[in-house]
Amino acid sequence: MKIHIDIDCFFASAARIIEPSLEGKPIAIGGRSDTKIFDSNAKNQTVNFKNTGSFVPIFYKNYENKDDDIKNFIDKNGTIRGILTTSSYEARAFGVKTAMKISDALKLCPDLIIKAPNMSLYQDLSYQLHNYLYKHIPIVEQASIDEFYGDLSGWIDNKDLYNFLKFLQENIKKDLKLPVSIGAAWTKHIAKFSTNFAKPYGIKIMTKDKYFTHIKGLDIKEFPGIGKNMSYKLYNSGIFTLDDLLERKERVYSLGIYAKEIYKRVAGINDEELKTKKERKSIGISRTIEPLFDRKELKRRVQILVRHLSFAILKLNVMPTTYHLSLKYELNKKSYINKSDTTIFNENFFLKLCMQMLKEADIYKRLHVIRISISCSSFTKDSKKELNIINFEENLKKRKLSQSLYQARKKYGLDILKFANEINSN
Repeated sequence: MKIHIDIDCFFASAARIIEPSLEGKPIAIGGRSDTKIFDSNAKNQTVNFKNTGSFVPIFYKNYENKDDDIKNFIDKNGTIRGILTTSSYEARAFGVKTAMKISDALKLCPDLIIKAPNMSLYQDLSYQLHNYLYKHIPIVEQASIDEFYGDLSGWIDNKDLYNFLKFLQENIKKDLKLPVSIGAAWTKHIAKFSTNFAKPYGIKIMTKDKYFTHIKGLDIKEFPGIGKNMSYKLYNSGIFTLDDLLERKERVYSLGIYAKEIYKRVAGINDEELKTKKERKSIGISRTIEPLFDRKELKRRVQILVRHLSFAILKLNVMPTTYHLSLKYELNKKSYINKSDTTIFNENFFLKLCMQMLKEADIYKRLHVIRISISCSSFTKDSKKELNIINFEENLKKRKLSQSLYQARKKYGLDILKFANEINSN
């Protein structure tokens, strides 16, 4: 059997480890971009690549003191900003949901306790759980910061499965203080599906007989991986439930390769192996900002993001060959630019490239910018691209200089060495 382990309300559960008095109370974790990254004053920024997840940015402010109440989400005009990254089950009982505006959540639940994210804590707890699972399970795959798969085939007999999972669940709670829900089935995708019916803090084992009885009449969106676009296609094909899907194989297959894969997952005939190691395919940084019209300030902020992303690329020791810069404006306008370049990565080259991409991407000059994103991908070892030999020696020297800058920032902080134009305004 394969199992899926999901930490219940992870960020909220982590907050309760630090403050046990929050147990049983409606709490939520607020999310807001760290726009202090653009301040001229030095900050204690850190970077971590272990156990990242959808709401965990690569770069984050390292909070040394408790700084986790509603005041962090109130701007200078007194407006409460930000969205919720997660909430406790006590809060969900009031209708509070992930991605809801904090201001709207407080209207539904006036007693809701808002905590600021503690990224370093989440990273550490996820890393601890990952190592803990390896001590008890021979094959472990980490799917995200709070989700793990395990393969118990040939390790635990089916008759002993429940007792083993209960032992695992109780000891994770005892040793790491983390509540987890566990689903088990003969494939990893059905194990993940099962976990949804184990929450909170439960165990759900799906044998084939139980599974095919259980899915009758269930909406297709109940199955992991069937998102908005795929469900729209299936609905338009007259497929509304999971048993509808299994009965109309040919119709599902006609909807494309991914639909075919979805059918195999729902039918339990895709027994995908666990991936014990995940190679990073891309890396990026983005920030949502207050509406910004000043293009000189926009350029300065892009330079700051370039400096931070350069640090991460050098830390990973990868060589990107594809670069992406996008801007989001008011009035829901967006613009982006992609560049392919096989120059040896160095900070000077990267800055010039991003300045050029910014110039080309900024097509709505009369609108305010509200989000900046920069990313890199197609690392040479994955893309098989050959590095550009033009000015190779010169770029190699610049690479070595960038590595020296990286070492200095690693030792003294990301803000110890900045681009000159960063310091001008704030």
